[in-house]
Amino acid sequence: MKQAESITDLSRLELLELVHLYAKNWLAHDGCWFLSAEQKYDMPTAIELDTESWRKFTVIEAKRLIDFLELGKNSGIQGLQKALRFRLYASLNEDEIYVDGNNLEYRVKTCRVQAARRKKGLADFPCKSVGIVEYGLFGKTIDERFQMECISCPPEITNPDYYCIWRYTLNS
Repeated sequence: MKQAESITDLSRLELLELVHLYAKNWLAHDGCWFLSAEQKYDMPTAIELDTESWRKFTVIEAKRLIDFLELGKNSGIQGLQKALRFRLYASLNEDEIYVDGNNLEYRVKTCRVQAARRKKGLADFPCKSVGIVEYGLFGKTIDERFQMECISCPPEITNPDYYCIWRYTLNS
């Protein structure tokens, strides 16, 4: 049993462990909510509800990261790169970021959501339509000049080495 009585008593290492645990709990809740919606209604309705939820949440998350990381308004490629590294997903999925001039590609190599579905014998979640809203609005909130396009994402995987790939272009 840990000796800590509250969060403020935790060591740095224990705090990092707790952050990872919180991220897993958040994602588990998101998954439980989605599966409940899918079971009660159907996949298209669950996706519609999920999309609307992400439309709101991703903007809140991005704004809070802008404040926490002190990015300022329209922080460009550097701001987006940094903000992506601090998302709740950051400690859960293996990802890569590639920058080339005014383009940033965010590539997700391992995805806990899809891995959990496969473990339960479920088909991949066709997350492209939700991801377009989630990742697009996240980028636009970090910097309104970003345009985002989906390169690969279920159900349209164009690169089998990644679960999904999102390309951001910073327009002048």
